[in-house]
Amino acid sequence: MNTLIVNGRHVKAREGAMLLEVIREAGVSLPTLCDHAALEPWGGCRLCLVDVTRNEWDGWAKMVVSCMFPAEDGLIVRTDSQRVVETRKVVLDLLLARCPDTPLVQKLARDHGIEQTSYQPNPEPTDCVLCGLCTRVCDHIGVSAIATVNRGAGREVAPPFHEAPPDCIGCLACAEICPTSCIPFTASDSKRTIWGKTFEMVRCTLCGRAFITKEQAAFYDGRNGVPASYFDTCDECKRKAQAKQFSRLSAGAGR
Repeated sequence: MNTLIVNGRHVKAREGAMLLEVIREAGVSLPTLCDHAALEPWGGCRLCLVDVTRNEWDGWAKMVVSCMFPAEDGLIVRTDSQRVVETRKVVLDLLLARCPDTPLVQKLARDHGIEQTSYQPNPEPTDCVLCGLCTRVCDHIGVSAIATVNRGAGREVAPPFHEAPPDCIGCLACAEICPTSCIPFTASDSKRTIWGKTFEMVRCTLCGRAFITKEQAAFYDGRNGVPASYFDTCDECKRKAQAKQFSRLSAGAGR
């Protein structure tokens, strides 16, 4: 275990942990937009900046992205130093200019004393904060149907050529992980539409509930030893069947 000082308090950190994890375990809140437990750290939003120093550095400190900086033994961490707070405000000011109507951005800005952006507001407001969660989870699944395109103020998330992506499997992972819910989709008992592509649903053979797209089932069929029959029933029916089996086994063991 490593020992660090976070805002004047001694805390323990497991080997291999990143600062953001340790800071949160110490009960200190840090804003983030691009961090997610299911994905590798990315450091894109720059909101989790902190100051780090050591006793042997004679007062010199450096600003780092806490989600990607290892929690090393002997580190002295400040999450609320003046330059950290001011830098975080600049980031939020820019985000508010890009997404002036987005509730999450408005709240984060207000929490840091920013009611209105000091920059020229985006003439075409968007809820996309460019956190990269959607593209990263798509890559993590192994589909890579969407990506960030263009540069500067025109940067956005989109499928190739803004057309229905042929590789998309309609899993909705991108829409569900989005912190601002800015990826539109529609879903019914028979169809699901996202990124301009419509998918046919697979129905549970037991309850009849539509729970996965045919493309999704085909994508996972055979991967990591998952048989096609696994997708005959939905997760809820699987849990019910397992509960019944467990009850039978428990009853048999009690005889």
